[in-house]
Amino acid sequence: MNSLSRRFEVNRRVALGLSAAVAGLLLSACGSPPPPSRFPPSASDLVLLKSTRLCDRKTDFLQRREGVSPRRETWGSGEEVRIAANRSESGAEESFFFDEDGVLVGAVFSFPSGQSLTPYPVLRRTLSELKPALEFYLNVAQLADRANLDPSTLYETGDEKSTTQYIVLGGADVPALLLASFSLDPYSKLLSPYRKDFLARIERGDKTKSGQRPEGPGAEDTEPFPAVQQFARGQTAHLSYCGSRNYDIAAEAYAKAIKRGFSNKTWLAEAHHKLGLALQGKGQFEQAKVEMQQSLAVRPNTPEVLNNLGTVYKQLGDRDKAIAAFEKSVSLRPNYPLARYNLAEAYETVNARRAISDYETYLALVEGVPEEAERAVRARQRVNELSR
Repeated sequence: MNSLSRRFEVNRRVALGLSAAVAGLLLSACGSPPPPSRFPPSASDLVLLKSTRLCDRKTDFLQRREGVSPRRETWGSGEEVRIAANRSESGAEESFFFDEDGVLVGAVFSFPSGQSLTPYPVLRRTLSELKPALEFYLNVAQLADRANLDPSTLYETGDEKSTTQYIVLGGADVPALLLASFSLDPYSKLLSPYRKDFLARIERGDKTKSGQRPEGPGAEDTEPFPAVQQFARGQTAHLSYCGSRNYDIAAEAYAKAIKRGFSNKTWLAEAHHKLGLALQGKGQFEQAKVEMQQSLAVRPNTPEVLNNLGTVYKQLGDRDKAIAAFEKSVSLRPNYPLARYNLAEAYETVNARRAISDYETYLALVEGVPEEAERAVRARQRVNELSR
């Protein structure tokens, strides 16, 4: 899996998983060790998302908050709903972000005067176990006496579908929370200090006094907001972050993202690839083939795209091109299990010996991998049948 896929498809996030993390702490306290987790520490005793959950519908959200006079503003193709600190459930300045389909995809809680974390030992411990993702300086008017002296630190955590980011001012002795954001993974890049438009939300006062901003390779995301927002919408629908998968919305959103334009070729290639997958899900194989070919034209020799293009060729009945695509995929990445399995399957009717060999290679690659258990059973069955 390439770095972009890792970043967008299986991130390491929290918000919806807070209760599970707390449950793990309780089990530990009772003497039973918690099960090992694939995700970083995320437990918190500072509850910010109270009567709201990611994926809530905007109509329901607004109905529950009729008495707090929320302010509604345009947020790209979606909408931001702001609630003042003196009317919010958390005591923070709250912002809730909805996509154009009316789904809550992110929330930001800002504390302009700083929220002391002294009363929250669980969150302090979580932060102490996380590696800082970024350090930088901010100018915050309400904290003018220390804003340019103490670094602000970004911490990231979460589960398989959501992202939590904390911006903390000061060291471990007297930490103060400036901001916390929760989002579905695909939207995490829009709600982070890697974007200038987001960082401006918590900076106040004389900008000439601002300290060092996030710098270095990859420290600033300059991709066009509309393109990233539509790509995130496509991912949310395609990967069923909020219920069932929706190929129609995914295809529409990926196409809009491409039209809005990316400056980075990796982004553009992945948008064409994902559009191809969405069209494949809709049964539009010819159009899917065109998009995957376009992805490879922008960024050649990408094993995942070649593997998926091979699957499309197979669905179109072009066995020879399917085999060629699978072979190129495994030649670029010999330890790519899925492409190896697909290659073996494609070879069954034309070269049984080669099919057996590729199935056996696949089985060696996935030994002990729980996620591949079902496919591994099928591979063993096919080896037995082809060996007769």
